[in-house]
Amino acid sequence: MGVIQHAVEDIPNRSTGYCTDDVARAFIVAVSRLRLAPDDHEAERVATTSLSFLHDAQLEDGRFHNFMSHARLWLDEVGTPDSIGRAIWALGYGMRFAPRDSWRRQCARMLERALPVIPELGYLRSWSYAGLGLAQALEAVPDFHAARVALTAIAGDLRAAYLANHGENWDWFEDRMTYDNARLPEALIRAGMVLHDDESIAMGLRAFAFYVSVTVENGIYVPIGSNGWYVRGGERARYAQQPLEATALVDAAHAAFDATGDPAYAALARVGLEWFYGRNSRTMLLARGGGCYDGLEESGVNLNMGAESTLAFLAATYSLADREPAALRVAR
Repeated sequence: MGVIQHAVEDIPNRSTGYCTDDVARAFIVAVSRLRLAPDDHEAERVATTSLSFLHDAQLEDGRFHNFMSHARLWLDEVGTPDSIGRAIWALGYGMRFAPRDSWRRQCARMLERALPVIPELGYLRSWSYAGLGLAQALEAVPDFHAARVALTAIAGDLRAAYLANHGENWDWFEDRMTYDNARLPEALIRAGMVLHDDESIAMGLRAFAFYVSVTVENGIYVPIGSNGWYVRGGERARYAQQPLEATALVDAAHAAFDATGDPAYAALARVGLEWFYGRNSRTMLLARGGGCYDGLEESGVNLNMGAESTLAFLAATYSLADREPAALRVAR
């Protein structure tokens, strides 16, 4: 059916069921793996299962369910804005990179049905996730006019948020940094590239530079902790650090590299992957046996290995391996 949301250490906790958030991540990871290893039948199975789950999750109005029980019953009337945004991201990624024509066509149909929902998502991260998918969709189908209109609106919303909040010693989209932070500048950079919008690219690069100045210390990535976040004018939380932050750093650095060609961004992407391997503020290993611990606390690692964490680790690994094959050897 899909990936179980949570685990007790490395044992899946079936009572937590499934969610569209994680299945969307799993589809991207499986397709990424197939780009590197086209004959990987396990990755093919995960991709097929994940796309089938997303198809079942989509409602007639284009939105998606999020939570499903282990008994395969939907537990909500409609999913969260973030889960819908992530589903759109996965579909756009599939439109561009899925190895089968049938998968790409199905992704396109589902994404087109979801387009009217995007303005209602209402949150910058939800829009950013959708924007990343739309950018991929437009790379695959440049004359997809409705997707271009939707992405232009998302880029406008991100620019407006940046202009409303940035100021002295604060080049950011909001008055605080919370979760999955690097996705915001990444989405603006990717949108700017596909829309040929230099203003969006420049603004995304400025925001990303500020984020890096806050979170990279002497070449070590120290993501914003979830125990308090980072409120403007306050002190940033250092723990608990979440694996999805490191993956977002990797992808945002690759977006910045693609926009500028500056090799410093390629090096920064490696800093993000190295966080999983102990180059972090506690010098502790997060990646183990193909999985990933759920976070880094001041006292040590969270020994649980939920789907989000393991998929974040695999996504970062495959993102690097697509550009630097040695990264995949390290991950093994």
